[in-house]
Amino acid sequence: MPSSPLSIDVVSDVVCPWCYIGKRRLATALELVAAEGAAEVAEVRWRPFELNPDIPVEGIDRQAYLEAKFGSAERAAQRYEVVRAAGKDTGIAFEFERIKRVPNTRDAHRLIEWVQDRGDAGPLVERLFVGFFIEGRDLGDRTVLAAIAGEAGHDVRDAHAMLDSEANTVELADGLRWAQDVGIGGVPFFIFGGRYAVSGAQVPELLAQAIAKASEADAG
Repeated sequence: MPSSPLSIDVVSDVVCPWCYIGKRRLATALELVAAEGAAEVAEVRWRPFELNPDIPVEGIDRQAYLEAKFGSAERAAQRYEVVRAAGKDTGIAFEFERIKRVPNTRDAHRLIEWVQDRGDAGPLVERLFVGFFIEGRDLGDRTVLAAIAGEAGHDVRDAHAMLDSEANTVELADGLRWAQDVGIGGVPFFIFGGRYAVSGAQVPELLAQAIAKASEADAG
């Protein structure tokens, strides 16, 4: 058992399907670690990343986005089949067809930071993933974001007021810069105990091994 609880930083974006898969796999890894009594986790901290930093504030039509990124809807569908299969293994039934717009995610990250300042943002992050990937909701719409905050147990009016302000704008910029300075070019990206990094939505067993190693290093 480490001398102090282990911290976990998760760098992700709410429109990244592999980040959703990574979140679920991390949860399974934490269950494996808990069963072994190998580590005590103090906090999972969500750090921002923009998968599509050039998306305008109002977002863009998803069909146009897919054609620009993959060349055609058919090629995009082939790529997403791999994601769909991986999601199924983690209990995620992706509904990509329900997504009509690809949003700018800065407000979503501001909302996560706002909730995180008050406690565990994990339930909110889960609801944001569900809202986008299962329900096809527009995460660039502040009314939608505030409603999702309410579904995660937070005050809808307070969330909307925060989103309509400049709150957490500086913190978001600092967080994005931090990821860039660290050299993170893709997500999800996990940092265990501030020293062990794992890139990608790796299988739970590998994540659990990284947690155990970081915990042992802290204990030493």
